[in-house]
Amino acid sequence: MVLHPFERAREYTRALNATKLEKIFAKPFLAALDGHTDTVKSMAKCRSLVAPFITGSCDGELRVWSLSKRRCLRSFRAHQGFIRGITTNNDDTSIFSCGDDKVIKQWRLDLEEDTMQGETEEQGAFGQTVGPFDSGTMDARAIYYGPELVATQTLHASSIVTAVDHHWAKPLLVSTGETVDIWDPHRSTPLQCFEWGTDGLLATKFNPAESSLVAATGKDNTIGLYDLRGQSGLKKVLLKNRTNAVAWNPREPLYFTGANEDSALYTFDMRNLNAPVCMHRDHVQAVTDVDYNPSGREIVSASYDKSIRIFGIADGHSKEVYHAKRMQRIMCVRWSADMNFVMSGSEDTNVRLWKAEAAAKLGTLSDREKQAMAYRKRLREKFQHMKDIRRIARHRHIPKWVKNAAERKRQMREGEKRREDNRRKHSKPGTVPKIVEREKVTRKVVE
Repeated sequence: MVLHPFERAREYTRALNATKLEKIFAKPFLAALDGHTDTVKSMAKCRSLVAPFITGSCDGELRVWSLSKRRCLRSFRAHQGFIRGITTNNDDTSIFSCGDDKVIKQWRLDLEEDTMQGETEEQGAFGQTVGPFDSGTMDARAIYYGPELVATQTLHASSIVTAVDHHWAKPLLVSTGETVDIWDPHRSTPLQCFEWGTDGLLATKFNPAESSLVAATGKDNTIGLYDLRGQSGLKKVLLKNRTNAVAWNPREPLYFTGANEDSALYTFDMRNLNAPVCMHRDHVQAVTDVDYNPSGREIVSASYDKSIRIFGIADGHSKEVYHAKRMQRIMCVRWSADMNFVMSGSEDTNVRLWKAEAAAKLGTLSDREKQAMAYRKRLREKFQHMKDIRRIARHRHIPKWVKNAAERKRQMREGEKRREDNRRKHSKPGTVPKIVEREKVTRKVVE
């Protein structure tokens, strides 16, 4: 096959135009779902279903949303005070929530949308939207008594429960407060309690592959690993700042990522906690939440700087940044089960939906469209290192104060590095060792 003499020049021009078109059509924001009357504090997605997801607010209200219909399916008062954590069981027939009232409640709900289509909704006595179910039934639907839903199970903890997560294979719960507690939902007391010299814990997650492993973050700036088969913790790493959230990689079970107060995310290999394998730095204020997409190749993070960022698991800088003029500090974020959407909850009481790929086209695509999109994507990958294409692809519009704060943080890091180089230059050889940047993150590893 004889190629055209200007074939590469033609392909470069097409790649440049494809990159420009991608920026033009990059409109990630889809919808803002209102209804909460206080800060959206916690969020959970279903494990076997794609469309439904659950949010909890600081006034104790729990809402079940439909991602496809973009509306609320259920709304009820679950706790007195903040809802700190939400999770679902494996078959998505129950929701577990925890809050400042020192209880973990189980709500028996039917989350499948197919059973709700074509039926009318009713309004409860206090104005909450409730699904079309019969108060006399005791099947997989919610149990309804008068104006409010009644929890099918209530577990009383000894302290404020800050997080809760469900086992991926067994009917077990893990909760954090003053200790890491393992619960059987049918028993009133914990099966196991792990206590490891900390005055409180913040977040916890079960490993989706290694089912006996639990990660928990502490108020003493530690991330601890626990094994249900033992009676004490495995190991923990002490960082410079507090870790607000933790997430396990669903495809590589040895890796987990923590959202830190120092505006960075750290991905660790649990086999070696002396230094993170990757540092994700682009936020300018504390990172509040983190979640992996189901493929395990990307993470999404939420921050106090009112932005959402998407990172590759091996990238130090974000590939996407989402923000809105009216969006305030973001408290929780989740990736949808089909990897096409991102859901976020913020202090302005709104739940927002975003496209995971900013320029992706939603809806049914013809074969010709699919071929054209694949061709343009291949061209962008082929010429991604060319100067103009790289400049256009990397450019993101961000708020001015975020840009200025990022520049100040960059100058501070460069200044610290310059001072360290000067100390090493004017000191006796060997007295000021050169430490890799990643190794400065951890202070101590305890086993």
